[in-house]
Amino acid sequence: MLLKLETGDARPLHEQVAAAIRRAVGEGECAPGERLPPARELAAALGVNANTVLRALRALRDEGVLEFRRGRGVTVLQGADRRADLLNAVRRLVADAEHAGFGREEIVEMIRGLE
Repeated sequence: MLLKLETGDARPLHEQVAAAIRRAVGEGECAPGERLPPARELAAALGVNANTVLRALRALRDEGVLEFRRGRGVTVLQGADRRADLLNAVRRLVADAEHAGFGREEIVEMIRGLE
């Protein structure tokens, strides 16, 4: 898996690492069921602290992209590729809406109005 962080990205490092992994999953570099390299290897490859990678991995687990299994490491969940794409679209929507002056609650109400 080839991960790369964007230089000049203002987001915290753990968010950048999570985005890089999300991107790899979304682009099919990591297939569902595939194991990720250990956090230390990812950290060394990215030039960041292992705790930064672990924080990113936990966030992706909480999003339903990754699964942690004792003795088996971290694997990509089934459907994670579609979920990663959807999460990126939602993030873009929220950023665009905030740029236009709408709050998150207003976005939720707009979505509820679509039902």
